[in-house]
Amino acid sequence: MQNNIFSGLFVGQNLVVLKQVDSTNTYLKNLLSNSEPIAEGTVIMAEDQYAGRGQQQNRWHAQPGKNLTFSLLLKPTFLSPTRQFQLNKLVSLAVADAAQKACGRAINIKWPNDIYWGDKKLGGILIENALQGGVIKNSVIGIGLNVNQDVFPPDAPNPASVKQILHADYDLNTLLSDICSNIEAGYLRLKAGNETELNDRYLARLYRLNEQHTFAAGDEVFEGSVTGVTEEGLLKVATANGERTFNFKEIQFLQPLK
Repeated sequence: MQNNIFSGLFVGQNLVVLKQVDSTNTYLKNLLSNSEPIAEGTVIMAEDQYAGRGQQQNRWHAQPGKNLTFSLLLKPTFLSPTRQFQLNKLVSLAVADAAQKACGRAINIKWPNDIYWGDKKLGGILIENALQGGVIKNSVIGIGLNVNQDVFPPDAPNPASVKQILHADYDLNTLLSDICSNIEAGYLRLKAGNETELNDRYLARLYRLNEQHTFAAGDEVFEGSVTGVTEEGLLKVATANGERTFNFKEIQFLQPLK
């Protein structure tokens, strides 16, 4: 592991940079399974991640050397499993805040934790928690953010990059440092019990909040508006038949017609 110039107390202070790996989340989980003592805040960054994963085993496409693909380790033993969605909130906000600083444009969070510019996807987050004795022992947080890539595979869902917004390249290390600093600050606030601000800020950044749109749930297509999330992380949608809640992958945001 190598030290780096990050200014935080622990997130990013141990940095491993890999030339190529299938998945940084898998790499980090393998390190943990070897019973090695891994410092909290350790970051595994890949220049080329050829089998990156998103939610529910979705593939994450990233051109080598042009984007941020990394994972970091947190040990939120203070957080009960029923409150683990708080991690999604703080990490999503950390990435969105850093992306907005870089782009100078409004960046939103598409529930649960995709990073969006308008109706286009800038990045995604995959959090894998290991539970032990009623607490979260380890949290492996994978982050993929499109930065300097401007050509995407035809099957990529509505992609966008920082470069496409700025019409210029952006320094990967600066963006990585900003994200890590934001995660550390949010994590320490969460650990101190300051959840009200976290909840309010996540709600304020929610994609399509209080906007009427079309959704799909299974074979059903319906109109509704996102109103928030429950404490457990379920999406709340107001419909003509009242408020409904949805778990991950139970609801699809349909894109507006062009």
